[in-house]
Amino acid sequence: MGSAPDASRARWLRLVIAAAVLAGAIVVGAVLVAPVASPRTHASGDPPVLAGRQLWGSCAGGFYARRDSTVVLTSSAHCTAEGTTALAPDGRTVLGVFGPGALLDPCPHETHTCRPSDINYLAVAPEHVPWGRLNTVDLGEGGIRVIESGTAPLSCQDVQLGDRVEINGRDSYRAGTVAEKGEYLHDVAADGDYFPCIVASGDIRVGVGDSGSAVLVRGLPAGVTSRSLGGLLGFTPLAEGLDALDLELSTTPDCGLAPP
Repeated sequence: MGSAPDASRARWLRLVIAAAVLAGAIVVGAVLVAPVASPRTHASGDPPVLAGRQLWGSCAGGFYARRDSTVVLTSSAHCTAEGTTALAPDGRTVLGVFGPGALLDPCPHETHTCRPSDINYLAVAPEHVPWGRLNTVDLGEGGIRVIESGTAPLSCQDVQLGDRVEINGRDSYRAGTVAEKGEYLHDVAADGDYFPCIVASGDIRVGVGDSGSAVLVRGLPAGVTSRSLGGLLGFTPLAEGLDALDLELSTTPDCGLAPP
């Protein structure tokens, strides 16, 4: 984490951001989550790569990984509940089923849900696994990125102020820099999640549908789009989240598995 933020940084990172339930939609840190939208576009290939692209509802796709022999796609823990089925735009085709969100144990704030990162995953339906491309992330106008073999996901301590940041949530490519880093803790009535580390960009705007999108830092897999901090990107670290969910980041075309 480096040195503790000064008082002004701490006040900024601890801004109380309202959480409310409105007509079945959850507003968490000003990022709206509602299972109503559909992916706007698709990456090339059949099945398409959804890492980096819009996934389901207001959930964006992060990075492909594996849990034992199952191929999964990371997203956001606040985006939807465990056991939710993700459907394609036709409303019938099953893309997969969402697994649990990462939890931090022991939890230093027992009134909150403590998470090492705001991450969950979609267990991808076998017929929608893009074999041969599981180490790619589609950033739309930002291009197709290939995660090189042996690449390690970045942790909180690996991200430094001034680092270049890229996301493609809502199929809208944006780039900026890291501005702040610190813990995320609010009154439980405002936001019941606690993160030991959240990283803020000072120049990347976020909105409805960015939740869970892949965050690249210095071109490396680094995080999960997690909160809006005054309308700007707040992301939580990837390495800690993958570890908590016992996931292995895909850095090879088939993630070390044998395609059917």
